Amino acid sequence: MQQQFDITDRRDVACLVNVFYDRVRDDDLLGPIFDDVAHVDWATHLPRMYDFCESVLFGAATFKGTPLVVHQALARHAPLTAEAFDRWVTLFVSTVEDLFTGTMADHAKNSAMRIAATMEQHVTIGVPPTVPHGLLPETPP
Repeated sequence: MQQQFDITDRRDVACLVNVFYDRVRDDDLLGPIFDDVAHVDWATHLPRMYDFCESVLFGAATFKGTPLVVHQALARHAPLTAEAFDRWVTLFVSTVEDLFTGTMADHAKNSAMRIAATMEQHVTIGVPPTVPHGLLPETPP
């Protein structure tokens, strides 16, 4: 087994993000959400995720965006279920553990769990877990 090191810079962040999203795209649950529903432009998305992760891990002011708004919009087109959020966390944590070890690696795993929990709460709030978001009746304003 290759010796593992901690996450120390943007190059490590890019490695983590690239391997993680390769796994997401290969996943039978998450892959279709990203590729078939969200139609992610990977050439644009990956550098934004480098910025996001670098901001979370190192406090760098590189990310500009509103991830919650993006995920809320996506949830109107595809159900973002607890199972999907759990799978995302599981893949992220296993990717970190496969590639890195140390304080920042632990910080990355803990941050991912916190972010996913927050995102899940705000994206699925008020929606019964058995009813896909797109099938809810319209409510008057």
